[in-house]
Amino acid sequence: MKDVQKFVGLDVSKEMISVGVAEAGRGEPRFHGNIPNQPEAIRKLMRKLGNPEDLHVCYEAGSTGYGIVRFLLSMGIDCIVVAPTLIPRRAGDRVKTDRRDSLRLAQLLRAGELTAVWTPDEDHEALRDLIRTRHDTREDLQRARQRLNHFLLRHDIRPAQGTRNWSVKHRDWLNTLTFEKSSLRIVFQEYLHTIHEVEERMKRIEAQIHEEAMQSEHAPVIQALQTLRGVAEVTAVTLVAEIGQFSRFINPRQLMSYAGLVPKEYSSGLSRWQGSITKIGNAQIRRALVECAWAYRHRPSLKGELLKRQEGQDPEAQRIAWKAQHRLHKKYHRITSRGRGGKHAAVAVARELIGFIWAIGCAIEKKKLEEFNTA
Repeated sequence: MKDVQKFVGLDVSKEMISVGVAEAGRGEPRFHGNIPNQPEAIRKLMRKLGNPEDLHVCYEAGSTGYGIVRFLLSMGIDCIVVAPTLIPRRAGDRVKTDRRDSLRLAQLLRAGELTAVWTPDEDHEALRDLIRTRHDTREDLQRARQRLNHFLLRHDIRPAQGTRNWSVKHRDWLNTLTFEKSSLRIVFQEYLHTIHEVEERMKRIEAQIHEEAMQSEHAPVIQALQTLRGVAEVTAVTLVAEIGQFSRFINPRQLMSYAGLVPKEYSSGLSRWQGSITKIGNAQIRRALVECAWAYRHRPSLKGELLKRQEGQDPEAQRIAWKAQHRLHKKYHRITSRGRGGKHAAVAVARELIGFIWAIGCAIEKKKLEEFNTA
């Protein structure tokens, strides 16, 4: 970190920003005051505090996004966004105010005790918003379907034995249902209409995801990741949107930790205990990877949709993907043969799968950089 004279902690809320300032040295931080959460007010504050090269600013990641950090960087001021879950907390501290939070941020920033999160550019943030909107829409669809199923169950209306929910046969059966009471008929129609609306919304979102996967600047990495078994288009876009730049991780272990897929550990002296995964990290990546991991319970093969996805892709990505099939298939069956459940095996495979994802992402990013330098 470069030498700075003032460390500024911002406790950012929707309308106001509380400002704490810690001078270089070991003195107590001071509370500067509250300002409106507006660009011009932030600009005036920074001019009052000193020269841009003498300031180091931080604030917690939250619903206010990355607008402030981009604004301050454009002014030439060093600013980071910190992970709220990794901020040190005093065990006996039971008082929380905006003033105390801003002072604490300034003090911890000066001590170098804060962990910065990666700040995505506007394109990455837009892609992330798109993929998270799809996740929210999928949850809405599941809830809407559950409501209809529960409504029918309350009235003891059941499909024929062996009919899978939301299959073509199940939908045809729903269209044949009639109700004598007008109130029940309205309830059924509204539930069914809600499902149709959410499904149409999902189609529009996935169409935009497909366009991003084929035409955006991230398309080469997205296409290369699809050479992996179990990683289709939506999953590949999710990984690129949530991870961002793969090469920012020095090794795959850092990416495993970022996804919360590393085991808990309690070690002291000669004793060492490891438990389940930490689940501290990006939940979107973790969920997507565990879903992909189930594909590796099948024997290695190249056919169907996977073969189509690999056509014309980078040879190095194809080599890594084929190696992943053999290694992860063996790992899955090695774990299950010991009597462990499939869920344990899937999580273990997901943790190792992210290493292959990191290798492909770094290889494609390196290739893009070389092409840019030679152009």
